Amino acid sequence: MAAPVNIIVGSHVWVEDPTLAWIDGQVNRIDGQDVHVQTTNGKKVVANISKVYPKDTEAPPGGVDDMTKLSYLHEPGVLQNLAARYELNKIYTYTGNILIAINPFQRLPHLYDTHMMAQYKGAALGELSPHVFAIGDVAYRAMINEGKMSSILVSGESGAGKTETTKMLMRYLAHLGGWSGVEGRTVEQQVLESNPVLESFGNAKTVGNNNSSRFGKYVEIQFDESGRMSGAAVKTYLLERSRVCQISNPERNYHCFYLLCAAPPEEREKYKLKSPESFHYLNQSKCYKLDGINDAEEYLATRRAMDIVGISEEEQEAIFRVVAAILHLGNIEFSEGKEIDSSVIKDEKSWFHLNTTAELLKCDPKSLEHALIKPLMVVHKEVITRTFDPEAALGSRDALAKTVYSRLFDRLVERINISIGQDPNSKAKIGVLDICGFENFKHNSFEQFCINFTNEKLQQHFNQYVFKMEQDDYKKEQINGSYIEFVDNQDVLDLIEKKSGGIIELLDEACKFIKGTHETFARMLYQTYGKDKRFIKLKLPLCSNFTISHYAGEVTYLADLFLDKNKDYVVAEHQDLLTASKCPFAAGLFPALPEESSKSSKLSSSIGSRFKQQLQSLMDTLSSTEPHYIRCVEPNSVLKPGIFENLNVMQQLRCGGVLEAIRISRAGYPTRRTFDEFLLRFGVLAPEVLDGNADEKAACQKILVKMGLKGYQLGKTKVFLRAGQMAELDARRAEVLGNAARTIQRQIRTYFARKDFVLLKKAAIQLQSCWRAMSACNLYEKLRREAAAALRIQKNFRCFTARISYSALQDSAMIVQTGMRAMTARGEFRFRKQTKAAIKIQAHLRGHREHSYYRNLQKAAIVTQCGLRGRVARKELRSLKMAARETGALKEAKDKLEKKVEELTRRVQFEKRLRTELEETKAQEIAKLQEALHSVQIQVEDANAARKAIEEAPPVIKETPIMVQDTAKIDELSSEIESLKENQDLLIKCISQDLGFSGGKPIAACVIHKCLLHWRSFEVERTSVFDRIIQTVASAVEVHDNNDGLAYWLCNTSTLLMLLQHTLKASLTPHRRRSSSASLFGRMSQGSPQSAGLSFLNGRMLGKLDDLWQVEAKYPALLFKQQLTAFLEKIYGMIRDNLKKEISPLLGLCIQAPRTSRSSLVKGWPIGHWQSIVKSLDNYLKIMKANYVPPFLVRKVFTQIFSFINVQLFNSLLSRRECCSFSNGEFVKSGLAELEQWCCYATEDYVGSAWDELKHIRQAVGFLVIHQKPKKTLNEITNELCPVLSIQQLYRISTMYWDDKYGTHSVSADVIPSMRVMMTEDSNNSVSRPFLLDDDSSIPFSVDDLSKSMHQVDVADVEPPPLIRENSGVSAESK
Repeated sequence: MAAPVNIIVGSHVWVEDPTLAWIDGQVNRIDGQDVHVQTTNGKKVVANISKVYPKDTEAPPGGVDDMTKLSYLHEPGVLQNLAARYELNKIYTYTGNILIAINPFQRLPHLYDTHMMAQYKGAALGELSPHVFAIGDVAYRAMINEGKMSSILVSGESGAGKTETTKMLMRYLAHLGGWSGVEGRTVEQQVLESNPVLESFGNAKTVGNNNSSRFGKYVEIQFDESGRMSGAAVKTYLLERSRVCQISNPERNYHCFYLLCAAPPEEREKYKLKSPESFHYLNQSKCYKLDGINDAEEYLATRRAMDIVGISEEEQEAIFRVVAAILHLGNIEFSEGKEIDSSVIKDEKSWFHLNTTAELLKCDPKSLEHALIKPLMVVHKEVITRTFDPEAALGSRDALAKTVYSRLFDRLVERINISIGQDPNSKAKIGVLDICGFENFKHNSFEQFCINFTNEKLQQHFNQYVFKMEQDDYKKEQINGSYIEFVDNQDVLDLIEKKSGGIIELLDEACKFIKGTHETFARMLYQTYGKDKRFIKLKLPLCSNFTISHYAGEVTYLADLFLDKNKDYVVAEHQDLLTASKCPFAAGLFPALPEESSKSSKLSSSIGSRFKQQLQSLMDTLSSTEPHYIRCVEPNSVLKPGIFENLNVMQQLRCGGVLEAIRISRAGYPTRRTFDEFLLRFGVLAPEVLDGNADEKAACQKILVKMGLKGYQLGKTKVFLRAGQMAELDARRAEVLGNAARTIQRQIRTYFARKDFVLLKKAAIQLQSCWRAMSACNLYEKLRREAAAALRIQKNFRCFTARISYSALQDSAMIVQTGMRAMTARGEFRFRKQTKAAIKIQAHLRGHREHSYYRNLQKAAIVTQCGLRGRVARKELRSLKMAARETGALKEAKDKLEKKVEELTRRVQFEKRLRTELEETKAQEIAKLQEALHSVQIQVEDANAARKAIEEAPPVIKETPIMVQDTAKIDELSSEIESLKENQDLLIKCISQDLGFSGGKPIAACVIHKCLLHWRSFEVERTSVFDRIIQTVASAVEVHDNNDGLAYWLCNTSTLLMLLQHTLKASLTPHRRRSSSASLFGRMSQGSPQSAGLSFLNGRMLGKLDDLWQVEAKYPALLFKQQLTAFLEKIYGMIRDNLKKEISPLLGLCIQAPRTSRSSLVKGWPIGHWQSIVKSLDNYLKIMKANYVPPFLVRKVFTQIFSFINVQLFNSLLSRRECCSFSNGEFVKSGLAELEQWCCYATEDYVGSAWDELKHIRQAVGFLVIHQKPKKTLNEITNELCPVLSIQQLYRISTMYWDDKYGTHSVSADVIPSMRVMMTEDSNNSVSRPFLLDDDSSIPFSVDDLSKSMHQVDVADVEPPPLIRENSGVSAESK
């Protein structure tokens, strides 16, 4: 980064800090190149001016969405912006088209729900807040609209959230594609289900991560021509094969080995496995277990995941047999044989592991032994047998293990791809690459070398993409950017992969030497690259380590194990051995080679060469697609939310290439401002430019020319400034503002000085006036004394003369006055007489008028006082009711619980009594039947005796009357039963129709109640009429799916339930008197109301309900009441949910004001969506009024609907920053006014307290439209303005607030920290609660509440329907 300019005393700057990376402060003094800075934490720091960077004091407190918008694009500015956004849970930030994702280490469900997916669908990049969905949408739109295949590269350290980010990307692409795979599982679900299998066989513990992926995964999602997801393929790259045979402490081998060692005992016995400490491939490190991980449970989870993926039990057994064979293969050791350069199996233990390996792989043990120590070699078309020494035999053993494991991993990936399913005809694809980031540990070996080589390749691709993006931006703005230097890392790549003399090439060459060692390899490196600036040789003696200067820093590699880890040759005997295996799975891993390949003794290759080929294949794939980059960052090393470690984040940004992208941006024009933003900030530098009518571009040009800047460029819409020019303009602006401040201060001081001068001048003038007055008084007194004598003489003479004249004049005047006074007195007397009479008349008239006015005024005062007192009384009554509801809530809950307990007690006693009565009834019936049987036997005996007597007696003819009483009763009972069935059928047919209402009472409910009461159905032990009525109601509800039909049955069920509540009672007495006619024939003899058909409905036989006593209900009646209650709740819920579904889309349009120009904001808001909601509410109210739904239920419906509106609006306000604006608050407030006006129109009888349910959104909107938010204290906000809102909700609104209308600010800077402290205390006290509200969908009433709120219905006044009247009339006439 270039050295900053215009650092002066008083400037706010950033300086380096060993703990915080960068810390801000203010410059106190500048001594040449040394700058003295007072930091914000109280320290004094001296730094070189080249390492001091300016700070943007006008940056928004919540940071910017795109860091290319920063005024100062440098490391401390980027770090501060990310920290500010992370503190507000804004984990995504753009750097141009690059997305930086910081792991929050906590669940943020509101960021990834379907509502958020719908927001980003089709939105342009940068239109909404940064999100991983935006990157996925850009890739999808480019594929659909332009036919471009895209790839999304997700990279970062272990624990940075790469896997979770990949999951979110695939979820969004599945949301856009919308295709389901086999068995109802989406492609996204199938790919994610394969993760546990791949993690078990491809992840291992490293120094920095317990679950580090040791391979790269590229998921290719396929789409058809219509843009629907049609398939997917998982491709793996760069598997770390050397880890199978060699690991270092404290790392572990691949997870699958440890999981198999922790399998159930019968599994381990089958594979002859013991603890991990007993296997050579595992005991090279002392780490066998991971904290918090149970390998036995993970083994079972892996088996379940393999079942889900579609791997059969046979395949699973074969896979783990191969894994166990690799472990046993690593325990085979060799010793020197009798011949030179020969080897044999070392001991019995090694023979055991060799036989076990052969048994598991189902191959010949002898063939395995020969393949390891006696391979065949073809020399001049002759096959000869050669022998390996122990060291070469170990290499052959390890080569076999690495080859088998590598091919096993490839087979698993192939099986997973078969399970997912691919579309071979797909031409539209989007790839998601998840690969490990740059690694630099204390000890770095061949694995880190390969991973860092991969990241160097990806970094070159990334730099080219960023450079191209910069060039595209310059072309879009039509400016020249050709002189920008692009620093490429091709020299590092040539150092590693150059075909002639690269590190990989030299490594392969060293591996070919029979006696090659790491010292040989190191000498080759030192001789070849001793003078290369990217290659650094350590100066320690006898050291074979070397250092490479990567783009992210220098990394020192240990060359000790490079040769061993690079060897990866396939021996032909190994190929033949496993091809001939009797295990189909093992043989399938090694298909037969072509004939010319099988003749060679050894198929030579190396891991480095194979790694380079796979990497080149990956780069070819990425180069053929449009790249998109997501850099995942781990904010802290303790993996906890809310902690941001600057040094850790800075290192990751450097390793991820983000700072390199910033360096490329700074090489060109790092500061870019639109014309209006530039004029708004720097217009004070040339006020005369803003006074004219020139366009914005010309005005910006004049300002830059006046400031004397060079190297800048003006695009079509933006000003492009070179590095340091923004700081220079800010310094000039600070100077202009400082001069203006000094001018204002000078004028103020002049004003106060002149004011003091004017006051002093007035005091001096007043003092001079008093002194001159005293001098004049003294002079006057002196002159008066000198002229006293002359004045006295003149006075006496003039007095004498004047007295004579006055006496003569007085005499004449007295004569004239006497006459005139007499005449005047007479006239005055007459006038006074007339005036007295007029006054008396006026007095009477005014008295009458004032008395009338007083009476009217008194009446008006009385009327006004009555109205005012009534208003005060009603207000006090409402407050008392509210207090009573609040204080009685607990008592009401207690009463409800007591009622439930009593009801349960009654039900238990009732069931006991029913059992007792049933047993008594059975006993009595049995006794009666025995008596009847005994009497019949006696009659039969008498009849037999009489017959014998008749036969013996002489023939006498005599007529005897036959008793047919019982036969008549039986016929009458049969006819009565048939009549009852006909009446029930008629009732069911009648109520299945819409009977309407009679005087506001539902006819169907009244008819049902009359019939059941008349038939005494409530008192019988068994009847089917209740089930038939319930079935009729159920079918009617299913048929009437419109709201009118639901409201009709809601009124009928509630009325019938109220009638049953007043009519039925459960009998709790242990015994009941039975009438003598309780039997069938007894009831027939007394007569039954059922015999009258339905004629009772036409008359007044039943009377009012109040005149009847309660009926002791049997169990069928009580069950019918419970079923009816359930149907009432179901119909209520259907009406409520229908209304919610109708207004839910409108609420989504009502939460955010429509986008209009700034000049149109003052003309009022369009409230068409709010009026649509009011129209829906009014429509439902009219429907329920038309069907006479009880006002109690109507109030409950609208109370829950208003609560739903409150939850939806308030949650949307908290979840979306664009909604927390001043103008949006005014828009929502105008909509709430429409709802309030409708509540007044609908009256309190039908609305009740529904308006109070909007308290959250009302207080939140009221807070948004306050102009003086910075002047409000925390106490005023929480206790006066928003007492209902929690501190989390207030904190979120305050931090998300922005004003696009008046430019007002949020709460003061002191209130935000106080809120944060209170939230911390709440979380420590375990009283923290989520800031989003929950919708209550329960039934808010009971049967007792309903019956108490409804008026009693007089069923006697309800006329029966025509169908029953006609039938009952016929029945009555026939009877």
